[in-house]
Amino acid sequence: MNQTNYHSHCDFCDGKAPMEAFVKEAVAEGFSAYGVSSHAPLPFPSHYTMVKERVPEYLQEIARLRALYDDRIELYAGMEIDYLDKDSHPANAYFQSLPLDYRIGSVHLIYTDEGRLIDTDTSSEHFHALLAQYFKGDLRRMVGAYFQASMEMVELGGFDFVGHADKIAYNAECCVPGVTGEAWYAQLRNDFFDLVAEKGLMLEINTKAWLKRQRFFPDKSCWKGIAERGIPVVVNSDSHLPSLINAGRREALEGLKAMGFRTVRELHGGKWQDVPIGA
Repeated sequence: MNQTNYHSHCDFCDGKAPMEAFVKEAVAEGFSAYGVSSHAPLPFPSHYTMVKERVPEYLQEIARLRALYDDRIELYAGMEIDYLDKDSHPANAYFQSLPLDYRIGSVHLIYTDEGRLIDTDTSSEHFHALLAQYFKGDLRRMVGAYFQASMEMVELGGFDFVGHADKIAYNAECCVPGVTGEAWYAQLRNDFFDLVAEKGLMLEINTKAWLKRQRFFPDKSCWKGIAERGIPVVVNSDSHLPSLINAGRREALEGLKAMGFRTVRELHGGKWQDVPIGA
C-alpha cells in the first residue's frame, strides 16, 4: 500500500540512469504505480533540463516501457515544469499540448531586480553568494521573490501538484538559522498554502533530502497547517537514482499520519484518488 512515486528523473534530463532502470527498480520494490517526470525544456540552454527536440523521444520511451511492463506496474508520463514568467510556465500552450498524464509545477529559478535569472535550488554556499551578489544580503527580499513566483505559478495553474513547495527554506536556514520561524517568513508561506487550498491543487511531500538532511519539502513543521487547510498531498521521492525511488517514503507516511492525514493522493487508472495511509 502507498508504494507509488510520481516525481522521478532519468537521463533525459539530470537523472543518473536510463528511464528503464527506474521502472525496473519500481517493479522490483513492488510499486503499484510509477511516474516519470523529467525536467521540462526551458527557453534557453540548461544543464538540468530536457531539450525540446527530445520530447517526442521521451514520450515514445514511456509508451514503450508502459507496454513492456503493463502487467506489472502502472506507468505514467509526467513532466516537471518550471515557472519562469507569464510566457514560460506549466499552463502555456506548448506544455498543455503535450500528451502527458500529469504535470508538476515547480519553482527553481527566480529573477533578480536586474532581470537576471538565478537558481535557488543550489548548494548553500552558492545560495549565500547569490544572496550577497544580487540581493545585497537581504534574505527577506530573496525569499519574497521566490514566494511571489510560486504564487504566480499557482494563479496560472496548468499543473496537478506543486513540486517541493518551500524548498528555499533549507538554504534560507543555512544563511540565517531560525529564519523560517520568523513572522514575515511564516506569513509568506501561509499565504502560499492558502492560495494552493483556494485553487484546489495538491502539494507534494518531497522526500529527496530525507536520507542526507532528515528533511522534507515542505518541512514537517508545516504539515499540520496543510492538513487543516484540507490540501491533499502526494508523497514523491524526486529520485535521480533508481536506488533512491523509495527513500523517505515510510518516514513521510508515518509523519503525515501523526499530523492528522488519513489519506494520500495516488494516480491509478488514470485518475487521482484518495488512498488510505497504510498501517
